Amino acid sequence: MVRAMTSLLPFTVTARDTHSRARRGTVATAHGPIQTPAFMTVGTRATVTGLDPLDLKAVGAQVVLGNTYHLLLRPGPEVLRRVGGIHNFMGWRGPVLTDSGGYQIFSLAADRTISERGAHFRSYVDKRMHMLTPERSLEMQAAIGSDIMMVLDVCVDSRSDEATTRTAMERTHRWALRSLKARTNPAQALFAIVQGGVINDLRRESAAFLTQHPFDGFALGGLAVGDTREEREDVTHFAAELLPTDRPRYLMGVGTPPDLLQAMAAGIDMFDCILPTHMAWQGTAFTSTGRVKITRASYANADEPLDRDCPCATCTTFTRSYLHHLFKCSEPLGPRLLSMHNLHHYLALMADARAAIESGTYAAFASAKLEAIDRHEHSDKRMGREAVAR
Repeated sequence: MVRAMTSLLPFTVTARDTHSRARRGTVATAHGPIQTPAFMTVGTRATVTGLDPLDLKAVGAQVVLGNTYHLLLRPGPEVLRRVGGIHNFMGWRGPVLTDSGGYQIFSLAADRTISERGAHFRSYVDKRMHMLTPERSLEMQAAIGSDIMMVLDVCVDSRSDEATTRTAMERTHRWALRSLKARTNPAQALFAIVQGGVINDLRRESAAFLTQHPFDGFALGGLAVGDTREEREDVTHFAAELLPTDRPRYLMGVGTPPDLLQAMAAGIDMFDCILPTHMAWQGTAFTSTGRVKITRASYANADEPLDRDCPCATCTTFTRSYLHHLFKCSEPLGPRLLSMHNLHHYLALMADARAAIESGTYAAFASAKLEAIDRHEHSDKRMGREAVAR
């Protein structure tokens, strides 16, 4: 694999697991280091729903992920330039990664058209039409001032036929090179996105093309959009090994705890997913024994903690019956407390995984964790030690 220049984003691998491809590292950014493997907290509109930066620090968040599409529409680039970027705007002093808006464009099938130039779409804010090109996406991410930017890509359903998947992949490649040319701030790192659906030959071709160019990291995109869990795991294990060992590897938008455990075993370094906060607002908590739907009537008189093994403020202060009460009364404190717990659960899982990699015991750690999680989350019997260690 040939790269034209040294990465602008220093990345050091400090440990590797003995019986899997899991690795421990550090990504150095202008707003502080990212200890990997890392789960990035999703703050789509420059906010993690219901939580402030002090809450994020309290649960152990390292990185916040913002979304270019949403921030382009509101508040817009002018506001973000005026205040000096997203860090000042939202009061978060740690690293920020911005998605390019590709997935949001994919999800707006009825309100957009995609051409070689870019995506022409209708704003959900004021119904005006906008054109998001690779260059416009980079311009917006420069205004946001994120530490890590993503190229604009073309995402398609994983069940698409090979011709459709190839067309999207090849356009993603062309847009990636346009994004490289459009980068104006050398302090902002830029990641490329490997596409190809669940077709291994296309994933191999995409990785081979993109890794010839001077991107600072590489993401696997286009998963969790129609694929099965087994397909997702197989593609992740296959494609991660095609990426350079000296650059961070990012699995985009994939994120149940079993997903994370399997992908870390494949050598993935960075993750994001809306599930911790999204599920919290629906009344679902992730716990050491699986998911808990706190709105169920059986919890009305449950006076035990949400998770006895969790040291977060929600679990050490409140009971399941109280949390149940908050949701039944539509009190916003309920989703906030569950959000803090869920994020703490995810971030503690990552911290434990980092420690296990350092000790060379990650495969055994992941296998034990998968066994402990409720079958509601991992019905796939392949998720034993053999799957983790492959």
